[in-house]
Amino acid sequence: MENYQNLVEKAYEIVLIYGPKVLLAIIVLVVGLWVINRATRVSRKVMEARQVNISLIGFVTSLTNIGLKALLLISVAGMIGIQTTSFIAILGAAGLAIGLALQGTLANFAGGVMVLIFKPYKVGDLIKAQGHLGVVKEIHIFVTILLSPESKTIIIPNGAISNGDITNYTTEGKIRVDLTFGISYNANIKQAKEALMSILTSHPKVMKDPAPFVGVSALADSSVNLAVRPYAKPEDYWAVYFDIYESGKEALDNAGISIPFPQMDVHLMDKS
Repeated sequence: MENYQNLVEKAYEIVLIYGPKVLLAIIVLVVGLWVINRATRVSRKVMEARQVNISLIGFVTSLTNIGLKALLLISVAGMIGIQTTSFIAILGAAGLAIGLALQGTLANFAGGVMVLIFKPYKVGDLIKAQGHLGVVKEIHIFVTILLSPESKTIIIPNGAISNGDITNYTTEGKIRVDLTFGISYNANIKQAKEALMSILTSHPKVMKDPAPFVGVSALADSSVNLAVRPYAKPEDYWAVYFDIYESGKEALDNAGISIPFPQMDVHLMDKS
């Protein structure tokens, strides 16, 4: 009976000491979980309202939810009296080791987050990045996928894209097509310009504003070079590029204007 009485007294002391802590920890845990879930839902709605990429929304909300719950559990354990210092140190060391092992992947992830938040380009844009030109096919957390004019799939890590130069040809809704025609020095420049300009103004995919331009760009070794500068929508770039070269050659031929080709005059001297 005496031992039983001692056990009851010790149990009573433990309840008095730890009971309020456990009760408070449970309340904090319940309230904390509710706040975390509420905050996660609000952050998801905010990102959806700002039209953040759906893959980024799911990843960020999940990562935030797990991280906040881990911090909550550590706090609750500390309130009960559990020593969490060693546990936190182990987690920190593990996180450092994982971070060092995956630093390239983490850099790509950070780059993907920057791309999806600031949107220097979007799916369907014609861009040039890391020396590659193509239409953005897909944007993922770690990589961006381009489709080149040759129908090649180009996969570029987002870390490299976010730290490099990006040329977006779609942002302004128009792109200038740079073409060059060489005509003979004996040709009538005004007539050649009129022939080429008629092709530009009649082409359905050449924009009227800004107006197309034709002018002399250089006096080359064997030709007078004419710069032909039409504007087109980014998606019409290659159609305009090839059409104008073909139609321009035909227009110059019809006008009797020759396009010279490289040639060399050889003079033989008789020393006899």
